[in-house]
Amino acid sequence: MVVNKELPQCPVATTVGVIGNKWKLLILRNLLTGSKRFTDLLNGIENISKKVLTENLRSLEDDGIINRKTYADEIPMKVEYSLSEMGQTLNPIFEVLTDWGNNYKEFVKNVSDQ
Repeated sequence: MVVNKELPQCPVATTVGVIGNKWKLLILRNLLTGSKRFTDLLNGIENISKKVLTENLRSLEDDGIINRKTYADEIPMKVEYSLSEMGQTLNPIFEVLTDWGNNYKEFVKNVSDQ
């Protein structure tokens, strides 16, 4: 479900508003490899609390970036999260972030070695 809201005129501000906090980026990073259950996401993101994970998952779902699938016929009820079609379009952004992060790590290492 996408919540109808007024978006900033600037596309960068829009992007930052949707995916721009630390936790959302890490949730999305983990979902790039496929569907995950809540516990998988909780265990895969260091120092995130259940409350913060829940809030960010709801926000990403409201924005149409992730899908939440419930298997009500299972006990306990199973819930899986995955990237929506729109969420999957974030993959190139994460590739660039990964490349930049690796380059920056190398830069810091080279500066420290001097």
